[in-house]
Amino acid sequence: MQYITDGPEARYVFLFAHGAGAPMDTPFMNTIARGLASHDIRVVRFEFPYMAARREGKKKGGAPDRQPVLLDTWRRVIEEHGGGKRVAVGGKSMGGRMATMIADEMNVRGVVCFGYPFHPPGKPEKLRTEHLESLRTPTLIVQGTRDEFGTRDEVASYALSKTIRFEWIEGGNHSLKPKPASRADETGNIERATEASAAFLKAVFAARMNS
Repeated sequence: MQYITDGPEARYVFLFAHGAGAPMDTPFMNTIARGLASHDIRVVRFEFPYMAARREGKKKGGAPDRQPVLLDTWRRVIEEHGGGKRVAVGGKSMGGRMATMIADEMNVRGVVCFGYPFHPPGKPEKLRTEHLESLRTPTLIVQGTRDEFGTRDEVASYALSKTIRFEWIEGGNHSLKPKPASRADETGNIERATEASAAFLKAVFAARMNS
């Protein structure tokens, strides 16, 4: 397993997974990881097997691994970093969704998702929220208000666990980018996402230390 690590040596770690279509070292992943590291949070990135195979030239394109493989990868990464009590987990889109699906089982400290894929674009009836109704792990979802995988208006109607909180990025899309004509800028959106995530992660780490 290949990892990219940002931030200081720390007792607790945020494990950060990529989305379905892009690897762990995209500009978005780099910016979020380094931003969290600037808040003294150790961030470890990894790739699921299908993406690692692409990097090694063993595979070109194609769909992500099946869900059992993705979840088993998460289990392995968590165990390799000291187990659930030592880590928070999360990711971009699919990586974050898989993190929510493994969080309670692995007893992690918290989850942060950047752009949760509540449904496929254009198919709001195909919800991916059933497990979120009973999620016990503290979770932060950082979501653009116009995310095509789940807008603020759509999400307001979902039955979700009270352990889930949101940081809404006004005008942001699935990667938190604003509309071209907007007064907002992508850098500002990412900074707000990073600050909210850092505050959340520090809180869940501290809560567990004091429990």
